[in-house]
Amino acid sequence: MSDAASSTLESVGIMELLRLLPHRYPFLLVDRIVEIEGNNSAVGIKNVTINEPHFQGHFPGHPVMPGVLIVEAMAQTAGAICIHESAATSPSLVYFMAIDEAKFRKPVQPGDQLRIHVRKLKQRGGVFRFACEATVEGNKVAEAQLTAMMTPKVEG
Repeated sequence: MSDAASSTLESVGIMELLRLLPHRYPFLLVDRIVEIEGNNSAVGIKNVTINEPHFQGHFPGHPVMPGVLIVEAMAQTAGAICIHESAATSPSLVYFMAIDEAKFRKPVQPGDQLRIHVRKLKQRGGVFRFACEATVEGNKVAEAQLTAMMTPKVEG
């Protein structure tokens, strides 16, 4: 089996995401990851539901998912595939370094399924740059370029 074939997975479910990422409810913003190609690209899924705490105040009577949480969902998707690819060697954390060219095109509302497409643009050591795009029903709702750094996880 080739390296590319061995690193491509059908899906990473919620239990694996909980193992890979330090985030927990209400801040875990990815429900599953599909179409993984190593740490090069993936598609994350976020099912947006009305019972999420941010909808109480953003905005009463017209619930809209905050753009910063859409960007965070992009970052968690990118971080999860980086950690998944390196998990065999050592436990890691991924930290934001930069958010560039963020654009929000349409509101994301309860009942929407956010599909988060991440594609690695560049990697130098433990620093990664990703192009990210979020869609709902095939329509682009947000995009950004994210830079992040992977560091060893210190236990204790």
